[in-house]
Amino acid sequence: MANLKIRTFNDGNTKPTTTITVPLAIIRYAKKLMPKKFTKELQEKGIDIDTDMIVELSQNKEIRGTIVEIENHQKNEKIVIAIE
Repeated sequence: MANLKIRTFNDGNTKPTTTITVPLAIIRYAKKLMPKKFTKELQEKGIDIDTDMIVELSQNKEIRGTIVEIENHQKNEKIVIAIE
């Protein structure tokens, strides 16, 4: 089963400071399960997790890997959203 992975990286580290893993089988409910602090941080960065779109993407077996990578150079921060 595929998972949605959301990872944050700080200070140029290759090891994530935060990782959220959500099985795609429950993605429609995942937005309610995510910590409010993390959801708020994503929204402040202009990222709204569209669960319908992610479900649609996940049904295509050829779509795997990084979906979005956001880098904030001023804060030396990166967020990677992937289907794995």
